[in-house]
Amino acid sequence: MSAQRVDWVDTARGICIIFVVMMHSVLGVEGAAGETGWMHAIVAFAAPFRMPDFFLISGLFLSNVITRDWKLYLDRKVVHFAYFYVLWMTIQFIVKAPVFAGELGTMGAIEFYFLSFVQPFGTLWFIYMLPVFFVVCKLAHDKGVPWQVMLGLAALLQIAPVHTGWLLVDEFASRFVYFYAGYIFAPQIFKLADWARERVSLSLVLLLAWGLVNGGLVYLGWSAKPLISLALGAAGAGAIILTSALIVKAGQMNFLRHFGENSIVIYLAFFFPMGVSRVILLKLGILDIGTVSLIVTTVAVVSPMILFWMIRKTGLGWFLFKRPEWAYLGGTFNAKRQPQAAE
Repeated sequence: MSAQRVDWVDTARGICIIFVVMMHSVLGVEGAAGETGWMHAIVAFAAPFRMPDFFLISGLFLSNVITRDWKLYLDRKVVHFAYFYVLWMTIQFIVKAPVFAGELGTMGAIEFYFLSFVQPFGTLWFIYMLPVFFVVCKLAHDKGVPWQVMLGLAALLQIAPVHTGWLLVDEFASRFVYFYAGYIFAPQIFKLADWARERVSLSLVLLLAWGLVNGGLVYLGWSAKPLISLALGAAGAGAIILTSALIVKAGQMNFLRHFGENSIVIYLAFFFPMGVSRVILLKLGILDIGTVSLIVTTVAVVSPMILFWMIRKTGLGWFLFKRPEWAYLGGTFNAKRQPQAAE
């Protein structure tokens, strides 16, 4: 299994990042407007599998690098994401500083900034959690902890009602099982994608059945219940894998693959165009809430890609999405291989 780009994996990432941006966009619009729109149902439908699949996909290629020495591993899997977290957390904080200062006072806003180094900030919590997952997996691997034990403990944490108020703890308990499953079951996951390509009709039937069950449990309000949540997360991740494999086989919607290749670029930068477009459209007041949510989602997804394209064309602003040499641990920088945020 190669860590090179895999078409259906990037397509799956593209689907997931759209759902993530959609959630923030729709809920933001509805919160500001004080009413819900027709896109609320789509966000609710995607809730059980939106982040589970994102984390599962993130763990797929871990087996290729987990045996690296600790220095190189920490550089690629901890320092890499830490750089982008601190950079974009600071950018977001500067943009929102007047609001924070108005609500918390100047000193309160400064305290909130430094608290964000231990309590993940806003939309960036995914970037914060990934290094934690990578380190836990590496420690378990090096200590020889059986994968069955790790997976069982991770599942128990997901099922348990862990609500400490600390995002790091709560999200670790809720999401680690999917990341670890992606790492452990990567060969089976790739076989599932191949299986879907060879059995299109059966895959479509399974997707229809999954959609009905997932939607029904969401409608009944049972999707967040213990065990059901875990099952829906796993089933939804499988459904996204099938969907992505079928999309690639059909040769359609290549934009999803492109979004997936740069999913972290979108994740880092979508907050600003999302906020600006929301304010403008709600002030205009000429569209219904659902349509406003759709436009805000589209702008929030596409704008970071435009920014990334401009950076690649001009060569200016690379630090936003590519680590500069000083941000590498000593001796780990390779001028011929400079990983980007999307890696």
